[in-house]
Amino acid sequence: MKTIIVNLGYFIKESFITLKTNRLSNFLSFVSITLAFFLLALVITTWIVSLQIIDVLEQEAEFNVFFHEAVDEPSRILMAESISDISGVVSTRVVGEAEALQRMEEILGEEAQVLAYFDENPFDAFIEVKVDLAQSEAIIAALQEIPDVRSIRDNQQVLDQIRNITRIQQFLGTLFIVAAGAATLVVISHIIRQGIYHNREQINTLRLLGAPESFIALPFLLVGLVMTVGGGLLASIMTGAAINMGYAQMSGPIPYLPLPTQVVLIRNTTFIIVFLSLLLGIGGSVMGLKTSKES
Repeated sequence: MKTIIVNLGYFIKESFITLKTNRLSNFLSFVSITLAFFLLALVITTWIVSLQIIDVLEQEAEFNVFFHEAVDEPSRILMAESISDISGVVSTRVVGEAEALQRMEEILGEEAQVLAYFDENPFDAFIEVKVDLAQSEAIIAALQEIPDVRSIRDNQQVLDQIRNITRIQQFLGTLFIVAAGAATLVVISHIIRQGIYHNREQINTLRLLGAPESFIALPFLLVGLVMTVGGGLLASIMTGAAINMGYAQMSGPIPYLPLPTQVVLIRNTTFIIVFLSLLLGIGGSVMGLKTSKES
């Protein structure tokens, strides 16, 4: 460690000399690595968002139970109390016609003015039932046995579709991580081998002088880290800008969407990308050093 600290200036100088070799090729490689990490960051971002949406929907899962118009107010309350006794039901509450209208006005926002064209309130009262989704099928079966229940509206199909989309994203995301990782390893390995080839005379001189292999290899390891971590950081900055733009666009038309906060999303994505870039930088450099010895 003492040797590394003492010769740190030499290692940094040699790594930049290696980067200056074939500048155009190294620049294009850096751009490719950055774009690969940027696309990977977008995949990870959508992955995190979809998991957040599913988690919130599951925590706030509810069924809307609609009853016949002949059911009066006291009977609605009794029905809500009987529903609360069903296994898996967390809580129940009667939502009147006026509150149902108010909720829709909040959802529609500026478009709520269209509701003024109705002569009467078009929304029916219902019982809001908070449920444990793990027991949703049993709860629906029990609700259907209640005589005054007219219809049941649940978000089970929506959740199932979101889960299916998330599974597809996870599968495609895993494939993309493997593909981007393999491509980055190959690119970094090629850059390291190229740098070793162009500096082979200096490397042989160092070996004749008794320099250990770790001393010779460290500048090339720094090259791999500079390329990948630099590309990862630049991709993270681009991803942060993309997330901010996306949130600005979504804040108007769908303000009620349960998205993670921008700061948390950018922080988590950046951490994952930088961590992956660090691993790939080390792995690609080691691969390049190993293959150069074997060739």
